[in-house]
Amino acid sequence: MTVALNAPVADFTAQATSGQQVQLSALKGKQVVIYFYPKDATPGCTTEGQGFRDLHGDFEAANTVIFGVSMDDLKKHESFKCKQEFPFELISDPEHALCDQFGVYQLKKNYGKEYMGIVRSTFLIDAEGVLRQEWRNVRVAGHVEAVLNAAQALHNA
Repeated sequence: MTVALNAPVADFTAQATSGQQVQLSALKGKQVVIYFYPKDATPGCTTEGQGFRDLHGDFEAANTVIFGVSMDDLKKHESFKCKQEFPFELISDPEHALCDQFGVYQLKKNYGKEYMGIVRSTFLIDAEGVLRQEWRNVRVAGHVEAVLNAAQALHNA
């Protein structure tokens, strides 16, 4: 079952960088942004991650934690996080369980070739664990700012 707007997100546990295990239920009381991206160290994914990095303090001020998710392994995630100086954790989802839960692992086309992969998407979960906003098929330009505005509005509501 995939997530639905204005409904609680089913609890999950996932392995992340810095040796952390992320459990959604343990984050109650904080807003959570989960952004799914196709692959570490590619131009669009790097730009998106840098946007979340550069506005990280503003997200913290809105009581919001950020997690990036791709199917890359933890070793690759650690390297990407370190090189880009991301102040947030990256979740490794090699079996695409989290991707399936959020409905972002889909059939994609590139130069006429079809394959399964992550469709760039972002989700904003409120402090009670309810999905309040989603962005699917994201274009990177201006996206992080839109997510920040939504997180701030939700925090101030």
